[in-house]
Amino acid sequence: MIVSSAAIAIRVAQGEGVASLAIAAWRLSLAALVLWPLALSRKSAEIRTLNASQWWLGGLSGVFLALHFAAWISSLAFTSVGSSLALVSTNPVWIALVSWLVFREKLGQWLLLGIAAAVAGSLLIFFSDAQLDTRSGHNPLLGNVLAVIGSLTVCGYLLIGRRLRKSVSLLPYIWLVYSSAAVVLIVLALAAGVSMRGYSALAWLCLAGLALGPQLLGHSAFNWALKHVSATFIAIVILGEPIGSALLAWLIFGETFQPLQLAGFCLLLAGIYLASRAEKTP
Repeated sequence: MIVSSAAIAIRVAQGEGVASLAIAAWRLSLAALVLWPLALSRKSAEIRTLNASQWWLGGLSGVFLALHFAAWISSLAFTSVGSSLALVSTNPVWIALVSWLVFREKLGQWLLLGIAAAVAGSLLIFFSDAQLDTRSGHNPLLGNVLAVIGSLTVCGYLLIGRRLRKSVSLLPYIWLVYSSAAVVLIVLALAAGVSMRGYSALAWLCLAGLALGPQLLGHSAFNWALKHVSATFIAIVILGEPIGSALLAWLIFGETFQPLQLAGFCLLLAGIYLASRAEKTP
């Protein structure tokens, strides 16, 4: 539920006039600021022993995480919480396809069925949103595309994390990744001319909540688990996020599903689940 609250806090911050890139930048920057004294006081010896490959991979993971948040948070300004979260959770499908294309792993029947269901569900969501009236500042198709980009980029974050967490403990890892992501997002926000200050008290409360809750508690829990279970299993756990977020969006914002959109939502989640369960992790 902590992770599910992220989309709601983001929507509120956007409503308070905070740009999507600024939300992403502050989410990671505040989280990194909390981690710096902890990492340097408790894990400075391990940090000093990190080799060039570990620094490079950690930085690359941070870049993927930054691009994930930049795309996904931006998507919430254009499409519904349910559509955005359902599409951004398609990463098990992309991981399976990468395993097939790059690592030449065979795709079993259940995996193929899962991919087919996920693709069909995505198409239903896109088709349903295409029927909606495009209002000022509302572009569901653009939001859906951004959500899919967010899904693709989070795959790199999870796969690199799975590899790096085998040799790097949790605190140095999230310190390196979150700090790298924060730098990338700040650069992107400044390059886009986005204001990074002058927000309301409610907006700052949302930004602090995003950093402390969904980021430091939610994402850090995922990163802790990456040392013990596969990235695929983490993807299965993350499937609860769109359901929780859609429920909260219904209760708070009154967002409901169109019949075709709801069918796509259910089919997509079923496909992701099948693909996740069927994928074999080396």
